[in-house]
Amino acid sequence: MKYACATALTAALLLTGSLFAADKKGKEPSKLDIDDLAAPLIGAFLDDLEHQRRNGARTRNARLAAIRSLFRYAALRHPDHAALIERVLAIPPKRFDRRLVTFLTEPEISALLAAPDRSTWTGRRDHTLFSLAAQTGLRASELIGLRCADVHLATGAHVSCQGKGRKQRITPLTSGLVTTLRVWLAERTGLPGAPLFVTRSGKALSRDALEHRLAKYVQLAGGVCPTLMQKSVTMHVLRHSAAMRLLHAGIDTSVIALWLGHENVETTQVYLHADLTIKERALARTTPAETRPGRFRPTDKLRLSGGALIMPRPSQRSPPPRPVWPRWSA
Repeated sequence: MKYACATALTAALLLTGSLFAADKKGKEPSKLDIDDLAAPLIGAFLDDLEHQRRNGARTRNARLAAIRSLFRYAALRHPDHAALIERVLAIPPKRFDRRLVTFLTEPEISALLAAPDRSTWTGRRDHTLFSLAAQTGLRASELIGLRCADVHLATGAHVSCQGKGRKQRITPLTSGLVTTLRVWLAERTGLPGAPLFVTRSGKALSRDALEHRLAKYVQLAGGVCPTLMQKSVTMHVLRHSAAMRLLHAGIDTSVIALWLGHENVETTQVYLHADLTIKERALARTTPAETRPGRFRPTDKLRLSGGALIMPRPSQRSPPPRPVWPRWSA
């Protein structure tokens, strides 16, 4: 029996660039049955992703999450395959090392924003774009999707964007960034529905173009700020930098989550572990323990001879105290 969920899962496997299930079973993808997609096959597919295609544990877990969502749907529609589906849903995600987030310090951000040549049209565009990214923390996709009408420079200046899950959010702008955007919009002279940042031919910038331009300016700024060359700087690092600036200013993590458009406040907790200065401030506010440094020195009753501890002889020891018995009155 052919099921829609099996076809959908086959499509998901095909989107990863492989006919893995079809090759293992010797069938065409359209003829795969849900019984062919048992837990051993799913496990072999995940291992193939990791070892043959050199995908990381995060990618493996993302594929497993998609497969599990399809099998949860299949569990409601086909209870006769409950045992097979239960074994697939029991496949655990793979654990992986969680590294600290990378972010830029204030001198590094200043050096990066000073790198574009603002005497050229491209330099002024890039300076405005990266200034907006560093201050607002917008994702690369959100920056690309900005329209001229999304920038509001009147009282209460802000930029509105559509983030993940088609959620609309607004982010306030600083006075310096308002001035920069006002100059760029006057030079851009685009229609309200036109992209805010475009190429010379008038097309919207791609994500690859953003990363290419950023890598170029990181190389230029590395001569002024050598610490930039020690970091892998991407567009998402600018987003992390915006979050860390807010955290250093004493902003609560729930507000930072709202600022960045995070669905869960716990996602913002990673920034608490990223910077040692936050922990150093917490340590400075604690009271140190009242301990006196130095070596132990024995009392008169304990003498050291050649590094060995010698107890006093029995004749030198104090006699034990005599017990005191209560007196009973007649």
